[in-house]
Amino acid sequence: MTGGKVHTVDVADTLAESIAITGGRITRVGTEDEISSLIGPGTRVIPLRGRSVLPGINDSHLHGVWLGQMWPSTLMEQMAGGHDHHGGEPAARLETREARRGAILRTAELLSSLGITSYTEPGLGPGEDEGATGCFGSAALRDYADLAAEGLLTTRVTALMLFGELDGASSLSGVLEGLRDFVPPADVPGWFRVAGVKIFGDGIPPMRNAWMDEPYTDGTHGGLLVEGDSEAEREAALIAMIDAAHAAGHQVAVHATGSRTTRTVANAFGAAVARDGRDARHYIIHGDVISSATLATMAAAGVGLNTQVGIPVATEHMLLGALGADILPQTWPTRDALVAGVKLCLSSDSPVLTPDWRVGVAQAVTRRGLDGGVRGAAQRLALAEALRAYTITPAWQDGAESWKGSLEAGKVADLCVLDADLLDVEPDALPQVPVALTMVDGRVVHEI
Repeated sequence: MTGGKVHTVDVADTLAESIAITGGRITRVGTEDEISSLIGPGTRVIPLRGRSVLPGINDSHLHGVWLGQMWPSTLMEQMAGGHDHHGGEPAARLETREARRGAILRTAELLSSLGITSYTEPGLGPGEDEGATGCFGSAALRDYADLAAEGLLTTRVTALMLFGELDGASSLSGVLEGLRDFVPPADVPGWFRVAGVKIFGDGIPPMRNAWMDEPYTDGTHGGLLVEGDSEAEREAALIAMIDAAHAAGHQVAVHATGSRTTRTVANAFGAAVARDGRDARHYIIHGDVISSATLATMAAAGVGLNTQVGIPVATEHMLLGALGADILPQTWPTRDALVAGVKLCLSSDSPVLTPDWRVGVAQAVTRRGLDGGVRGAAQRLALAEALRAYTITPAWQDGAESWKGSLEAGKVADLCVLDADLLDVEPDALPQVPVALTMVDGRVVHEI
């Protein structure tokens, strides 16, 4: 690929002109002259004509089976009373292996068209084997492994195990039993890996069921989605779950939204990492309300934050109703997280939000909602920061930054080509710029 803007997303955010790929790997990144010497009689040459090449997008929190079942509907659209693909009825339960595989492959096709080459499936396991949707049970882990082994995946998938219900109460006994008895499918190198465990800590602030240090407007503080007879018991159980999963060698990701939950989880992660010094890559999911002290704890312990900017731009008014304006400086603190030294991943949580990362980047840079209003202007990111949060930092979350996530010689050829110069595009217009080509492992999986 020659004559474009190659956003390498390396340590220096180097911008190059051209890139050469051989046998699924990046051979060289540099000027057009440096690349042209590698062109042979059998080489496909793609003139970029000033267009941008980006590392393949890594959506680090996306429910792939569920997205394939629901698309083109999203939960946020349904909440807003928008277009509902399913006519207001829940989607039919995925009962069979064929139905689940079909959903996974539909998602893969959709993601390829968007330039997404990796994603994390955050929570599949025995806790959901009898679940209402059929999208989150342990059989789906096997489906992913089988599709990967058959060479049918066009996206690389990292999965987390789930030993409780999705968005439901978890129990210490259930997590301990799962860690002891559940055997996930073996990894398929490069394509599918079960990395760790997902735990639900609390609910969400607008529903007043996130656990807060600060009171809600009705005087309550919410609580944990963890079984126990008292607040202290529930807190001890959550910490024990984290400790057990860490001790078993897993990466641990906790759905934590309230300020007291994020504080408790960050402290538990810090203590677990301090005991054995393991670079565990634990992370907090969502992190709607995080104090500056909690961000400092996270940074010191190497704990990541995985959040979705589309949620505040759509729901800040609901959070204001629940908690009042004084809480706003601590909400969805993307800029503060980076300043504190926390590894920040941006994701879609699709099908909660659209899986279109172009929308996510635009929202991260502008913090603008569909109504034109700006939510959390102080937390805006620069374009380069938002791009890193969709590429190299998710590769860090995957423990894979040595071989994917940036466009550097020796890494896998996972990339996408935007049909414009990214630096010439106004952020609000980014979602209208087509993805012209997507490549995974050196293979073109989407092209217009």
